[in-house]
Amino acid sequence: MANPAPQQSGGPKTSVKAPLMFSAALAAVAGIVTLVVSTGGTRHELRWDLAAIAFGVAFIVTLVVAAMLSMSHKENAPHLGQGSGINLTSAERLAQQQERDRKAGNDDAGPASSA
Repeated sequence: MANPAPQQSGGPKTSVKAPLMFSAALAAVAGIVTLVVSTGGTRHELRWDLAAIAFGVAFIVTLVVAAMLSMSHKENAPHLGQGSGINLTSAERLAQQQERDRKAGNDDAGPASSA
């Protein structure tokens, strides 16, 4: 069997700490808000059951969303930043615009002043 390519450890795609901490923090906020809001006044006792449910739901939903976002991250191919049309990078477009402005005698003119 072929050995899989080694992955970088600690990168944004392999790190689990950040999504877990973010999910736990957001779930704690949801749990505390639910605990305070669900009491219905000062004469009633705290609703720990609703706070636990809100904590669990917020934790799972946030963790699933973070996992989906991390899986959807994909680097663009290097050839997509080359070309003369829509794939032209913004740095190259800016350099071409500045060169055209210099040839026209408008050294200080930017894209906004051409109107």
